[in-house]
Amino acid sequence: MPKQEPRSRAWSPWRARLVKTHRLLGLAAALFWLVQAVTGTLIVFHWEVDDALLGQQTVPANPQAIQARLAVLAPPGSGAKIISVWASAGAANRYDVKIDDPQLGKQVVRIAGDGSVLRARRASERSTIDQIVALHQTLLLGDAGKWITGISGMLLLSNLLLGLATGWPGKIPWRRAIVPIRSGGLTARVYSWHRALGLIGAVPAMLLVGVGVSLAFEDGTARLVGAVPIDMPSHPGLSSIGFAAAVEAAERAIPGSTFTAVAAMPSAEDATYRIRLLAPHEWRRAYGTSIVYVDAANGRIRGAYPADTLPLANRFMNGLYAVHTGEISGVIGRLLVFSTGLWLASMTILGVMLWARKRRRPRKATI
Repeated sequence: MPKQEPRSRAWSPWRARLVKTHRLLGLAAALFWLVQAVTGTLIVFHWEVDDALLGQQTVPANPQAIQARLAVLAPPGSGAKIISVWASAGAANRYDVKIDDPQLGKQVVRIAGDGSVLRARRASERSTIDQIVALHQTLLLGDAGKWITGISGMLLLSNLLLGLATGWPGKIPWRRAIVPIRSGGLTARVYSWHRALGLIGAVPAMLLVGVGVSLAFEDGTARLVGAVPIDMPSHPGLSSIGFAAAVEAAERAIPGSTFTAVAAMPSAEDATYRIRLLAPHEWRRAYGTSIVYVDAANGRIRGAYPADTLPLANRFMNGLYAVHTGEISGVIGRLLVFSTGLWLASMTILGVMLWARKRRRPRKATI
């Protein structure tokens, strides 16, 4: 039986160039990808962690009690105004009230469903969890950070493709390729683990990273797919309908839905409540993508847009976040995202180890 040619000699020149490109790209962005992987893993359950740190039991949501608390937080004539009210997304029936106060500045007050205050702080004061979220999404650099994150994600996506191409088993049985070796030198074992984990996790990682890039360039992605923002013309007037009546009207407009946010409160320029609801069968876990506009003058519905009736392009955009966070598959999906973050961190570390091992390999003397 003829002796099999060593694999390194059998590789075609293009594959060798792919390996070199894959290695150089990985080394150039290794630290950045490691930070993204670690922070992404840490924030999968950050809402639950944030609410758990506050303690206390959850109570049923009472719109009337919440309205009473809003009146205390921004009393008439004080100059303070409620900007928005969003579900905390951790424990049930907890809400973050954003307030613009001329004396205290912008604040965020977390309240329970019965209106009791759980926490109050300045909007500029970020908790450690908030800092990690901002680091993952924008590198703490705002819009510029989103661009950097998006470009890095594109680089990571291309490197995952390169890695999958170079590690593809070919004629080697898949079982041999995805089971790491237990004997041999350390370099061989590190390579075996790097390749095996890469083949197992590359496809879900590419999906996750690709969706993340789309979110980083969200406006451009929306234009590309033809998603049109849902909006309503301004409606100047006096506001005589309170928070509770508006929320109840919105929930009646989409049967079975649950209030998750008042994204915009009424003003003299636009006497309209813009309310987001989580309707049945939505992919999102906490922040629904169904929208209802309620006239603050008389409580009539100016427009109701259930998530499942939106144009396909809008539903595509609304689904991106659910896919990226794993919410689309509930707890199992979020655990898979958590695992993918650990996978990326492990792959980055193994790749750097492999490069370092090969760098230390002694070169043959030339004559």
